[in-house]
Amino acid sequence: MKTNFKLIFLIILFISCYEAFSQKIVEQYKPLKNDSIRIGKGDKDFLPFIKSGYTLMLPKAKAVKGVLIFLEDSEYDKKNRSAKQMYQQADKNSFAILSVSTEIPLDFYFDKSSMLSAEELIKEAFFKHNLPNENVFFLGASLVGHRAMRYIKYMKESPADFQLNIKGIVMCNFTLDFTRKWHQHERDIRINKINLWEPKFMNYMLETHLKGTPETASRHYHDFSSYSYSNPENNNVDLYKDYAIRAYAEPAINYRLKRYFRTLYENNVTDIVGFLAELNLRGNENTELIILQPDDNPSKKKNTQATWNAIDKEEMIKWILKQTTDSND
Repeated sequence: MKTNFKLIFLIILFISCYEAFSQKIVEQYKPLKNDSIRIGKGDKDFLPFIKSGYTLMLPKAKAVKGVLIFLEDSEYDKKNRSAKQMYQQADKNSFAILSVSTEIPLDFYFDKSSMLSAEELIKEAFFKHNLPNENVFFLGASLVGHRAMRYIKYMKESPADFQLNIKGIVMCNFTLDFTRKWHQHERDIRINKINLWEPKFMNYMLETHLKGTPETASRHYHDFSSYSYSNPENNNVDLYKDYAIRAYAEPAINYRLKRYFRTLYENNVTDIVGFLAELNLRGNENTELIILQPDDNPSKKKNTQATWNAIDKEEMIKWILKQTTDSND
């Protein structure tokens, strides 16, 4: 009798697990290139290329309502770690999730080639798997979110036939103003109180690809930034004024003060609030700012990925659904 009970229990458990994980997962990646790119001035300042391709989660439902896109690295972002956190909610609400990676490690989308690569991968996924070009949302924290802003700018300024029908953007705690970011890291280097790998890496990349510093190449920094406090025109903001925007931010002011000796100016929240203010001035009333309080995030780390991890994904998908259905439904 015990054996039969155990067998029945295992069958029920198997069926439950099958139902929970029966989304179709498609992985399509190109062979890894045996090469590297320079990320600094030193002899060892190189990073190897990563795999270019995409992972697609298709929901159990036959009819896909929309697509959530994450521009994640295939390696340094620990492939799809942000996207995976939305699989359950997306599956339940008939959304596909597409995670796309170029071959450039820690890709800032400085070069048009990166955005062309992302575009080709997105097109391949949409056409090959018959994804609907409607109810498309870009989501992400840190570089994932920054890449989304860069890709949208590229797409809207491109004459290409393939144009995503974007409904909205979910922003999470990333840099929008790279003039501010450069000054933040210059201060880090000057006071020399923390590990300087990231400040040196970022400012080297900015100065190399934007051909100078904010003082010598301000126009390049303004063009690269989705929003910049020092730019009185902020024309790039117009590219996003017709989208629904939800922004998550975690100031963690005391944490950054004690750990990094950072001021309020060295905080992504300043960029996000400034960006939303400019959108509001341009007539976009469909914006929302969610500030995570200390009790909202139990993680001892207060970085961008930890902020994303702490977000209530069930509440987030409700906001996404609200943008895709008529308010009278």
